[in-house]
Amino acid sequence: QVHLVESGGGLVQAGGSLRLSCAASRVISLINTMAWYRQAPGKQRELVASITRGGITDYQDSVKGRFTISRDSAKSTVDLQMTSLKPEDTAVYYCRAYSLNRNYWGEGTQVNVSS
Repeated sequence: QVHLVESGGGLVQAGGSLRLSCAASRVISLINTMAWYRQAPGKQRELVASITRGGITDYQDSVKGRFTISRDSAKSTVDLQMTSLKPEDTAVYYCRAYSLNRNYWGEGTQVNVSS
């Protein structure tokens, strides 16, 4: 059984920065994509950013230029550097690692951005 554990959440003022990290309980082989999702109260979970094994990244429009995703495939870790944070970034952030026949989720870390 693989567990993904997120860390780095917290409370920050608008304009501030946070770095989220996600680590797997063991190295996961054959994982193509690692990603960060978020879910705000009363809203659906949404994709924030993803990165493939080959390093191709994709970002939600609202975070482009502010967030940067990176991964270490050898260690099965993925980070999300968040800058210029806004109150609307407040949410629970979830890590996900998946490929064609594998799909793992973390339990989330809370990010609160005050105005």
